[in-house]
Amino acid sequence: MNRKRVAGLFMACLFLVACSRTGGGSSGAPSAGGGGATASGGAAGGGGASTIGLALSTLNNPFFVTLRDGVQSKASSLGLQVQVADGQDTLSTQLGQIEDFITKKVGVIIVNPVDSDGIVPAVQKANQANIPVIAVDRAANGGTLASFIASDNVQGGKIAGDQLVKLVQSGNVIQLEGVPGTSAARDRGQGFMQAIQGQSAVKVVASQPANFDRATALNVAQNILQAHPDIKGVFAQNDEMALGAVQAIDAAGKGGQITVVGFDAIPDALMAIEQGKMAATIAQQPKVMGETAAQTAKDLLGGKQPPKDQPIEVKLVTKDNVSQFK
Repeated sequence: MNRKRVAGLFMACLFLVACSRTGGGSSGAPSAGGGGATASGGAAGGGGASTIGLALSTLNNPFFVTLRDGVQSKASSLGLQVQVADGQDTLSTQLGQIEDFITKKVGVIIVNPVDSDGIVPAVQKANQANIPVIAVDRAANGGTLASFIASDNVQGGKIAGDQLVKLVQSGNVIQLEGVPGTSAARDRGQGFMQAIQGQSAVKVVASQPANFDRATALNVAQNILQAHPDIKGVFAQNDEMALGAVQAIDAAGKGGQITVVGFDAIPDALMAIEQGKMAATIAQQPKVMGETAAQTAKDLLGGKQPPKDQPIEVKLVTKDNVSQFK
């Protein structure tokens, strides 16, 4: 009888050990960079050839949440797994996360860089490990990208600038810039300045970084409003900054007196346009970007060569057509 009990206990221990090794629902281990990497689509923590490593600059922005959702939903339909890493807008964190993806030998890395220059060493390491790299929304300024998927940010900045000039007609305006060093900030600023330089009635009296962040933009806009109380318009390189500018304008008692144009068409901005607090925004399609990135990853894994550049259409959103984007 005692021998039977010992044998039974031994078999039970073997069963528990086996379960612990194959259990599902893993959220992934934290990456070397300090930010967490989470799994979706049944992804295991160890990566693998059918796993996409998705390195996002931040998930503290609805635009990138929607982009992530696009990757995950499309990848799931294609039978791919996704490991998601939130860079928390910190370059060192994102570099560590990509290093983690390389160590795990994921099949493809999709990156939305915190910094287009700073991300280059990570792209080069992935190149050396023969892991294809796809950039979305923001480019990497070095290394080899299998494909770059983004809105035409220069065109979007030009459309935003043309709209601001049209609405302001004459007077002084300001620009709130994104994270210095990112391709999105550079290209949107370039397009905006093309619109400004194409006429002489509207002048930019201040252009300062607010890092694509609403709270930072609130502080920057408040300071600019004190220095330039006569401004008639604001172009913010994303909607989070535009909404921060709206808060600053309201706090200064100038609500409805200053025209604000943003970029991204996030839900809060669409609501602000309906309420008359913002005049316009540029609609990107982050879900389509994410879906396109996942399909491109699938193509790469299947040996297909994707286009080097995959532009995603942008559109002007105003009170007249805002309902189409909700």
